[in-house]
Order: sequence, then structure tokens, then C-alpha cells
Amino acid sequence: MTDLVPPPATSGKGLLERVEDALLPLINLVFLLLMFFIVAGQLTEDPLPELPGSSQLKEERAPEADLMVKADGSWTVGGETVSRDRLLASLPEPDDQASLRIAADQSLTMADLEDLLGVLEAGGYTDVLLLTEPGA
Repeated sequence: MTDLVPPPATSGKGLLERVEDALLPLINLVFLLLMFFIVAGQLTEDPLPELPGSSQLKEERAPEADLMVKADGSWTVGGETVSRDRLLASLPEPDDQASLRIAADQSLTMADLEDLLGVLEAGGYTDVLLLTEPGA
């Protein structure tokens, strides 16, 4: 009887050599993934964010804001209360690269906030960042 199915074409390589040839792309892929995660982990210089409920977050601290708006609608820059006339002179110059950071009291009305944003817009501030406090 003759063989109907020819033997597999091995091109003269043994079983071990064929297995090594099949594993080489897998090894390359694993190496590239390892390199990707090493580089991706090194891209940022920022520290990890603090987790909610950590001891550092429980301490009462003032937000890092350029302008603080209190519940009564008064404006504070650098710990000093300023009037509408002195507000723009007390704030840093408008900058396209950095946002003006505003910390507003949670009981501040929207009308007071709109009034403040109108003053800031007239002063040339186009990028404003409103800081919020996470809910407990």
C-alpha cells in the first residue's frame, strides 16, 4: 500500500528547531509588551493621587487657589479680602498656559458666581478652573 498523505514538509529541520522557530515571535511579543509597560510607567513625574479616606486628606487645609469666594460673596486673594475694583489688580496676569484657579464655597449662589465670572471675563481671563471638594 502507498501513503496517500505525504509527510510534513520540514525543510530538513528537526522537531526542536521547528518549536524554537514557532516560539520566537511569541518571545518577541512578550519582550515588546514588557518594554511598553516599563516606558509607560516612567512617562509621568506626578505622584500617585491620594486615596479617599487617607489621613492626609482628613486634615483641614486651604485649597491651592488663586481666588477664593466665600459664602457671603466676598473675594479673597492671598488671604486678603479684595473689592471689585481691586480684584483684577490682585490676581496674576491672564495666561493662556495656566488656568486661573477659583475655590468657591459650596453654598455660593449661581448669581454670585456669574457676577464673578463676568468680572474675570472683562479682565481678560479666558481659562478658569473651578476647584471642587469631593463629597464625603
